Amino acid sequence: MAKDRKPPIEFETTCVVAASPDTVYRHLTDPHSYIGLSPLVVAVDDVRTGHDAEGRAVWDYVAVERFRLAGPLRWDNRIRVRMVSTQPAGQLVSEVRSPGWVWLRAEVDLAAVADGTRVRERVTAGAPAPLRRFVTTQARQVAAYRAAELTRRMAAG
Repeated sequence: MAKDRKPPIEFETTCVVAASPDTVYRHLTDPHSYIGLSPLVVAVDDVRTGHDAEGRAVWDYVAVERFRLAGPLRWDNRIRVRMVSTQPAGQLVSEVRSPGWVWLRAEVDLAAVADGTRVRERVTAGAPAPLRRFVTTQARQVAAYRAAELTRRMAAG
């Protein structure tokens, strides 16, 4: 690592939802489920599904994040997402590329527990120095919101 480079942003979020791992997996592997699951995602388009060289299921799509600026101003950030299922109904890995040299990797592990499913998300992200604080704050807020919203959705059935 170069001397002037910052280490990646890293954190983890865990929640337990009242649904089976298969139900949670089906929800999380539908790119359109992320509309509202992330407070920033307002649209998903250009969804492509397939398999990679190792035979793993892959979803490539564009998510539109909407940032509210001063007053009525907003900025729609189109991000490229590649989601890979690394094991049947057990782990999803998403790689996000955003303008401004911002990147994010989210590893979601699903495990059956007595009350439903434990959802653990490990996030690693990077951004240039001027964006680092903003990216860190947004990524943490989005992860916490996503855990709460997924818990709400799974409880609602």
